Amino acid sequence: MSRKYFGTDGVRGKVGEHPITPQFVMHLGYAAGRVLASAGHAQGERPGVLIGKDTRISGYMLESALEAGLIAAGIDVYLAGPIPTPAVAYLTRALRLQAGVVISASHNPFEDNGIKFFSGNGTKLPDAVELAIEAALDEPMQTNPSASLGKAKRIDDAVGRYIEFCKSSFPNEMNLRGLKIVVDSAHGATYHIARHVFHELGAEVVAIGAEPDGLNINAGYGATQPQNLQKAVVEHQADIGIALDGDGDRLIMADADGTLYDGDQLLYIIARQRQAEGTLKGGVVGTLMTNLAFEHAMQHLGIPFARAKVGDRYVMELLQQHGWQLGGENSGHIICLDKHSTGDGIISALQVLHALRMQQQTLSRAAGDMRMYPQILINVKVTGKAADLLERTEVTAEVAKAERDLNGKGRVLLRPSGTEPLLRVMVEGEDGPQVKLWVERIAGVVKGVAG
Repeated sequence: MSRKYFGTDGVRGKVGEHPITPQFVMHLGYAAGRVLASAGHAQGERPGVLIGKDTRISGYMLESALEAGLIAAGIDVYLAGPIPTPAVAYLTRALRLQAGVVISASHNPFEDNGIKFFSGNGTKLPDAVELAIEAALDEPMQTNPSASLGKAKRIDDAVGRYIEFCKSSFPNEMNLRGLKIVVDSAHGATYHIARHVFHELGAEVVAIGAEPDGLNINAGYGATQPQNLQKAVVEHQADIGIALDGDGDRLIMADADGTLYDGDQLLYIIARQRQAEGTLKGGVVGTLMTNLAFEHAMQHLGIPFARAKVGDRYVMELLQQHGWQLGGENSGHIICLDKHSTGDGIISALQVLHALRMQQQTLSRAAGDMRMYPQILINVKVTGKAADLLERTEVTAEVAKAERDLNGKGRVLLRPSGTEPLLRVMVEGEDGPQVKLWVERIAGVVKGVAG
């Protein structure tokens, strides 16, 4: 059964356009509530669902719509307010609820928004449950009798609970005293959380991107626009910079010179430290976008490595298949299953800081053992199905030429975005000019074919 609404990361789109309208989101809440209610729960108790959101102005509208739909289906709703996506996963599990819902479009601009669900275990919903919700959306809403409606309750201590949870992922016998850290919250869901986690562990914290107004999420700040992080680290003479994205599930970091380190480099630091401590269970999962240098570094360390499709959902699936605990994407989604059930930017940063403390190294030194291959990504906008372009003769011919020229010393990857109307064209290899030549040539062909 094909999906109509759910992508790789929930339901997402531009606010006011289907499906991100109050009418549809209320129906989505009702459909999800009907599926959850039919799944069975403790006798005599209604199922409970937690709702969290990022700082987009549309969150108020969509939160109310979701709340109404869930209550109409007989579900009790717990409102957490603006909190990171991984906080919703944690609180859903901690409060023994049936599901958690996040209202966020992650790193997208404020005009976009989305709805994604977590199971009671704090993991993304299984495909079967998402498909059941889609099937329920084809049925009309039929509000429960008044005596069977759900209720709503606000969780007043959600932020404090999550701060303590993040701190618990860092060793009790260790602190961050002596470190000056710039923390960029992208004017997003971690604006009132991230700075406190690092400060309470002993660091001197300079907070930027922490003044949300509903319209400025991800605008010039955060993991996808780190220029202000780099500038602040140098200006404040900080040791490290940490940039999170709008919903707090991914990060990048900067050293004292403002040099940036992506998810592959941070994952390498964590993996190497866990191997040295003997706490690395099995191997490490990356994605099709993981730099070849990371794969070669894992081979050098004798650590098993596997590539998943792009998306933290697929990293998680492969981790579960192998029984491993550590994986991530170069975009900065890092999953440490011994610390949390999902990717978490703050907790991932703490794992890197733990490694640096143990190794008594700077970020630049700890990452320096892995020489990254040049990798260039160009996003090409498309109007139809991006996947259809992969079969076009013009595109396949140009890719074949590139692969012959790279001669085993690089890779070409074309993949449709799971969240936007884009075809992503990536080329990487040992020779930077060669990589630039071919990524531009292939992207040019794709643009021509796309119209």
